[in-house]
Amino acid sequence: MDDRHNSRGDNQIEALLRETPFFEGLPEAAIEGALSHVVARTHPPNQVILLENDWGSSVYFILEGWAKIRTYNLDGKEITLNILGTGEVFGEMAALDEVPRSTDVITLAPTTIGNMPAQDFVTLVKTEPLAGIRLAQLMGRRLRQVNRRLRLRESDSTSRVADILLFLAEGQGKQGTSGGMRIPNLPHRELSSLSGLARETVTRVLSKLEKKGLIERERDTLLIPDVYSLERMLN
Repeated sequence: MDDRHNSRGDNQIEALLRETPFFEGLPEAAIEGALSHVVARTHPPNQVILLENDWGSSVYFILEGWAKIRTYNLDGKEITLNILGTGEVFGEMAALDEVPRSTDVITLAPTTIGNMPAQDFVTLVKTEPLAGIRLAQLMGRRLRQVNRRLRLRESDSTSRVADILLFLAEGQGKQGTSGGMRIPNLPHRELSSLSGLARETVTRVLSKLEKKGLIERERDTLLIPDVYSLERMLN
């Protein structure tokens, strides 16, 4: 795997790890113990971090950047299941179940990731009730997202693209300096895979939403000026 150790100081890496939602409110001693063996690495875009059927020897925290969770259908077509950004966790289920990974994880941009030994993560969840609650909240949020996307599979193309944008805003949205919500301006092929629509359809719907003033596209980010207005597009 062509990655490199992060050149930042350990203190800065630890500060970024502490900012992840998973560690919020945990006792200081528990945090220090959990982070003591974490190693941070920076990966280039399109770098495979995990492969399906790899064994779960680590749990991963995204400190900066973006990654996608990928699998394939029975016809061999790539399906993007999720997009993860700063503060997100992945690889936790294989660590808990002690089974091989069920999906691939690939970076979408230069991405810094903290690798925690699986045993340290399992020990933290077992010994700190709040860590278990954080994990349950994470699982619950992801399940709600999947259920929502399944319900929209039979909706029109505009509703499906709008839902993907709202899905990204919920998980990775950042408040814009002048209001609204900023999300990564993903390649149309990724939005196509997330929504199950043809790339040409996604491009057409995005142009329609932009003309209506519901989104503003820039090079690296996409601004949703009013999230509630976009939500009203859903059927």
